[in-house]
Amino acid sequence: MSVYILPIKVAFIMFGVLGFLLVIPWMVYSYRKYGYFSLWASIVAYSFIFYMLSALFLVLLPLPSTRNTCAFQSPNTVYYSLKPFTFIHDIFKSSSIIWSQPRTYVQIFNQSAFWQAAFNFLLLLPFGVYLRYFFQEKRFWKRALALGFSLSLFYEVTQLTGIYGIYKCPYRLFDVDDLMLNSTGALFGFLIAPVILALFPSREKILAKGEKIQKSYPVSPLSQLLAVLIDYIFIKLTFSFTVGLLTSSGFAEMMYITEGFMVVYFVIPLLWGGKTIGTSIMRFKLSNLKGDAPSWQALLKRTVSLYLPWLASKLDSLLSHMKLAIESHLYFTYVWVTVAMLAFVSIMWLTLSIHAVFVMLKKGKRTFYFDHVADIVPRKNEANS
Repeated sequence: MSVYILPIKVAFIMFGVLGFLLVIPWMVYSYRKYGYFSLWASIVAYSFIFYMLSALFLVLLPLPSTRNTCAFQSPNTVYYSLKPFTFIHDIFKSSSIIWSQPRTYVQIFNQSAFWQAAFNFLLLLPFGVYLRYFFQEKRFWKRALALGFSLSLFYEVTQLTGIYGIYKCPYRLFDVDDLMLNSTGALFGFLIAPVILALFPSREKILAKGEKIQKSYPVSPLSQLLAVLIDYIFIKLTFSFTVGLLTSSGFAEMMYITEGFMVVYFVIPLLWGGKTIGTSIMRFKLSNLKGDAPSWQALLKRTVSLYLPWLASKLDSLLSHMKLAIESHLYFTYVWVTVAMLAFVSIMWLTLSIHAVFVMLKKGKRTFYFDHVADIVPRKNEANS
């Protein structure tokens, strides 16, 4: 059993890292695809990622302890088995089944060859279920079979090549029976999928709900926050690949991002009719209460409102990294200023977090403070309304 537990543990760790990195891209995709954040679609997507990682690691792990796998194998080792249905012969050759005595049939479950075949059949069965969810219609069964075969072939080739040259010799057998069982399992999963998927909302229902939401007036609060975050990530990335390559100065970063705030949150929407990079990706724009493009005064208020919390956090970070000798006559003042700044920033972010939760619970009936102070209203683009 430990042979299967290790790959799943590794898959879980990798899934945690990959899932974290994909949170924002997935949320952006979800809003663009469905018009809202679908919990069920997210469960399907993330479970599919976890399943694919688990299947891959179940096939490849545990890895050999050395690259020179040839040293542990005889010179005439055969790395492939091209004779089909060998697994049936392996199951019965050492079993004590007597065909005239049905009670002996249970002995088949004591054969390791049987469980190996069962594992290969079940390995891609969930893959077939996912394919049915994506393709929907039964008429695509040939496509599901082909994809199941292709995925199984990828696994077998990966094993036969020693993970494409990482190991000098293959450490697992290329078996045509595995191809047949994997492909059959994927097809079986595709055919029985409706029984499983009937317990959950269909893609049609998710898309229909998205169309209904997109026809409504308010822009989702979470979509608004994602737009702000996308704009900020853009500023950080441009710094990392420009000035950040030349210096690690915290002051230089602060000055660059300050300018970035002005360009991304003020200049771009001023020139682009109320759209920023983030709002364009999330398919909405900023407007005044009359529905027109916001004035420069309003955009400036919004920019300053977004900038001040970041500035306070940055100053707190710079203060905490300052080094002052305890003998200095300014040390006592420095300690109190640092503690006061930390308390202020902590209270500020707690307040903003509560505010964000409150706005999201109101589902668009309230605006965030940075839009409220500037009398700005997020509105969906005309093409999507």
